[in-house]
Amino acid sequence: MSIVIRKAVQQDCPRMMELIYELAVYEKAPEEVTVDFDHFVNAGFGKTPVWSAFVAEQTDESGLATVQALALYYTRYSTWKGETMYLEDLHVTEKSRGRGIGKLLFDKLFEEAKAKKYVAISWQVLDWNEPAINFYKKLGNVQFDAGWVNCTVNF
Repeated sequence: MSIVIRKAVQQDCPRMMELIYELAVYEKAPEEVTVDFDHFVNAGFGKTPVWSAFVAEQTDESGLATVQALALYYTRYSTWKGETMYLEDLHVTEKSRGRGIGKLLFDKLFEEAKAKKYVAISWQVLDWNEPAINFYKKLGNVQFDAGWVNCTVNF
């Protein structure tokens, strides 16, 4: 099986939404996925996109290519540091884990962040998600900020 990491295209959006929902189920919050599909597509591929993504496409022995993972990010501005990449979602389907896809996606994110001259990449991980935490530790140079509390106001 071959794996290709590529920039997401609009035609990937249905599969990306499936992966986002799969991630929400894993994180025990499927009811939190409330984004309208058309809004999702427009936010990524409309006149003023606010997010970008890479997908991992895996081709099986029969030649069928399926998106098995995604890394969705956007630009965040830090008044202390400048422009950073914020990784909103990284998800690899359960059946495709352990094949190095997550590392390939991060390599692509690192390449993109350096090309855009971002000063950092940041993301969140749930404190109970030991597999993800252990994976991130293997990336090297990852700092975990236990002192911060997330705040949200919903409208």
